[in-house]
Amino acid sequence: MIDFRYHLVSIVAVFLALTVGLVLGTTMLQDPLLNTLKSETSDLREQSDTLRTEKERAEALNEGGDEMAAVFAEDVLDRRLDGTGVVVVSAPGADAEVRTGLESRVEQAGGTVEGHLALADKYIDPDQATFVGELADQLAEGADASGGAGGPYERAAARLAEAVGAVPEDGDGGSGDGGEDGDGGSEEGEGSDEGGGGGIDGEAVLAGFAEAGLLTVEGEPVDAADAVLVVAPATPFPTGASPSPEGEEAEPHGNDAVLPLVAAVGGDAPALLAGDASAAGPGGLIARVRRDGTPVATADAVGRPSGDVAAVLALAEALEDDPGHYGTGEEADGFLPDPPPPAREADETGERTEKTADRRTPQAG
Repeated sequence: MIDFRYHLVSIVAVFLALTVGLVLGTTMLQDPLLNTLKSETSDLREQSDTLRTEKERAEALNEGGDEMAAVFAEDVLDRRLDGTGVVVVSAPGADAEVRTGLESRVEQAGGTVEGHLALADKYIDPDQATFVGELADQLAEGADASGGAGGPYERAAARLAEAVGAVPEDGDGGSGDGGEDGDGGSEEGEGSDEGGGGGIDGEAVLAGFAEAGLLTVEGEPVDAADAVLVVAPATPFPTGASPSPEGEEAEPHGNDAVLPLVAAVGGDAPALLAGDASAAGPGGLIARVRRDGTPVATADAVGRPSGDVAAVLALAEALEDDPGHYGTGEEADGFLPDPPPPAREADETGERTEKTADRRTPQAG
């Protein structure tokens, strides 16, 4: 008969066997296991030290490259943008220091920063899209390009691009050459509204968007853009609910709002979209531009001297040739144009090159 004492002896025997097994296992396996762990830990520590040394060396080389770029920037950029009026457009969330750094390099290259448009968060708010489009239509009433096609941001982009002069001048009474005040060119007679009307009133357009809280204006950007520099946000816009064209991931709504403006200003005037590495990464505006094949130059290493110099060289190249993509991100053609674009020569007035003037002349037919 199985009694309590039998159960007690069985339990004690089981625990005794476990204890003996643990003792034997730890004494027999302790040394080989510890030796293996110590060896692997030592290897990992050596790899970590090697990677840390390489990282520190890479950082030192980058800092040295930036120091060299800062020292020789004036020589490298000399006359690359001579006679070029540049209008700067900042996307919502763009870093102000990055923008001012790029502007200083533009001036080193002989360009003139004519003005700055800073898009507000309200501009890319999905709830404001209808309002943005309606405002664009109102500001275009009575002009050759009244209304416009496309969605609200396409129409707003067209108005803003026209306001700064970054579009082809068509018809007999374009707004660019008839009057320097950006008021449709009607004061001088040549830009009269006969036979279809003149262009939009650039000052009224920018004032309308500014009064609506969609952007702020600095300087005198109306009809001043021989080239346009767009500064991407410091971090990618938040992801929205709309799927990307590939259907693989959600696309930030901010990209859908700003991209039409990037495309519009790059429709005729040379344009550069500049940002840091994050802008060329997932969800970044530069990555979207490169993927869509938008005809503007891009630079994804700004915010440090070498990257800023490369960005201005990219803009200078766009003045002379097809726009390229530069930096360290995917689909970049290289870090900077190779060979660098040539220096430019200003015309008799010292304001615009002959090529720039030709580009802005209305084309017959």
